[in-house]
This record gives sequence, structure tokens and C-alpha cells, in this order.
Amino acid sequence: MAACVIRRGLLSAVSKYSKSHTLRALSVDLNSRHEVSRRCLQCSSCGLLNVQQKRFMSSRPEGKVLETVGVFEAPKQHGKYETGQLFLHSVFGYRGIVLFPWHARLYDRDVTPPTTDSKPEPPGAHGSKEVKGKTHTYYQVLIDTRDCPHISQRSQTEAVTFLANHDDSRALYAIPGLDYVSHEDILPYNSTDQVPIQHELFERFLMFNPSKVPPFVPRDTLRAWQEKNHPWLELSDVHRETTENIRVTVIPFYMGMREAQNSHVYWWRYCIRLENMGNEVVQLRERHWRIFSLSGTLETVRGRGVVGREPVLSKEQPAFQYSSHVSLQAPSGHMWGTFTCQRANGDMFDVAIPSFSLDSHGHRDSPFSFLF
Repeated sequence: MAACVIRRGLLSAVSKYSKSHTLRALSVDLNSRHEVSRRCLQCSSCGLLNVQQKRFMSSRPEGKVLETVGVFEAPKQHGKYETGQLFLHSVFGYRGIVLFPWHARLYDRDVTPPTTDSKPEPPGAHGSKEVKGKTHTYYQVLIDTRDCPHISQRSQTEAVTFLANHDDSRALYAIPGLDYVSHEDILPYNSTDQVPIQHELFERFLMFNPSKVPPFVPRDTLRAWQEKNHPWLELSDVHRETTENIRVTVIPFYMGMREAQNSHVYWWRYCIRLENMGNEVVQLRERHWRIFSLSGTLETVRGRGVVGREPVLSKEQPAFQYSSHVSLQAPSGHMWGTFTCQRANGDMFDVAIPSFSLDSHGHRDSPFSFLF
């Protein structure tokens, strides 16, 4: 087995190691734009590299200072991670810590359902097959603020939004440094640092307890915050579909209802991740949405890119994640559409966005409050 493995971008090399080996996250250079996703992974039986080897293998410019991260643990194949688990994100490379798990229904259109399980498509759906949802674990996490600048071009770090108690019915407020992470995105590690994650809510929500595993336990304020803000945090459905090696994952969230011009307006946010599962470089060029409301309206939206960007998806940086919002004058509806992507040779092709429901789920519609 090689003494050390260096990877840019994805940290999927971890899965190639035997569970019997402890993987060591030696260092990360936060002064370099891409160093947050460059890790030196080493089998503990091979010993630590010396300083000269670290410098050479990280290919960092002279004068840069490496920062120790911690020691990797074997990823869980079964069960779930507990509150306080430190991890590296396997796709975006940031450091984070688990606040609490969510149990979502994952509708994976890449899995062919039995014929008897098929259901009629909703009106206007673009032909994607209906599947039964399977329970899957996601996590609400804190992102280390030191890593936010390094991932800002690949993932929004203020993607969790809510409607506050405000006279302006369109007022949206964002919480920085929160994310929703799938179980397979987590590369767990441990650290002896009593404050291993820098985030304004870390010490408010968690405290160090060396007798526990993991050694960071929830404070009462975390439980109170979760209970109070459950409506705008709740993750319930996840939709996934792959077209020509481009996988699109959508997570919708109901945010609440407001009154505007003597009518009710219902708001949702949706988080989308695009992942290039192949080796060919592609660039997202256009989006095409269709939005159906229970009131009977069907809206079409076209535009260049997403959130003002036309991200490139390559083997080195295969993913892009963003969030946006939609409002309806009805308590439910659904959305679907396509992303138009371009290959390196200029060829264009459409990637399906799986149809997903916009449902108020019977939530209370009173204004949500912020934090405490």
C-alpha cells in the first residue's frame, strides 16, 4: 500500500482503504485557494511524514503554514453519526461538525422501481418515472468559517434562509455557515482541540466533554434552537436523477405563508447540487423551469446559468451547490425542468431536474423567529 495518497478535490480515496486502518489528516494550507480540498491521507501503520516531506508533497509555496486537522476515523457503513461528530465534507472539502440528524425520504430516479410500484405522473411532469421514497439520513451541520472563502465558488455558505417576522412579506434572512449533508458525504475525524471548528454558534451549541465519544456534546441551547426553528430547518424529501453522468439532487423546504395584496403567498426554498459523475468536463449554460401551482397556473422560467454563474463541472471539481426560492399563491404545487450543459467539444445536452413537490405539509403559517 502506498505510504501516502494526495488528492485534489474529492476525497474518495478514503473509501479504498481497509476499515482496519486509521487515516490521518495531517495538514491543510488555508492560505491557498484550493488547499482546503487537498489532504494528505496516511495509514497510521506507515508513520508520520517529516516536515520536509510534508512541504514537498503538498506542493505549497514557500512561507505557507500548514495547519493540523486531526485523525480520520473509519466512515460508518451502518447507523448514524452523533451530535458533535467532526468531519470533512467528501465533495467540498470543508471542515464541519454535526448538529443533529434528519431522516429524509430519498426519491432516487436512478433506481428502477418494480412495475407494481409505479404511479401516475403529476400533471405536466417531464416523463421522469415515479419511485417510492426510501429513508435516508441527512445531517444539519456547522461549516468552519475559515473554510467558507475557499468553497464559496462551489457552494453557497448562506444557503439556509427563513422568513422572519417582518412587515415586508418578501423579506428573507440567511444564516451563514449551515449546511445539509448526506450520510455518505461525511468523512469522520477526531481532534484533541477543544474548539476545532470556528463558527459563532459552536460554543453556544456545543461543549467539550472528554469522557464522551465524540467529545462534543449538545448544550440545552442547541435543543431549544432546534425545537423553536424546526419549521424552517426541516428536511423531509430529497429528489435525485442522473442524465448522461450529471446527477441533480434537489431538496425543497417549506418556509411559510405571508399575506400580500389581500392574498396568501406561500414560500419555499430549494437546494440543488449538480455533480459530474464522469470524466468529461461540462459547463452549465442555461436553466429551464416549469412551475405548476394548485391554483391551476403553469409558469415557465428560462435564464442563463444559475444564481448568476455558469459553473464548470470537472473531475477535479465535480460539484456545484446552490439554493433559490419560489413562491405560489396556493398551498402546494410542483416544479421540474432541465439544465442545458455544454461539453468541451461544444455539444449541448439537457440534464433533467427531477420533479419535486412544493407542499406546505400543514405547517403553521405564523412568522418564524430567528435563533433565540
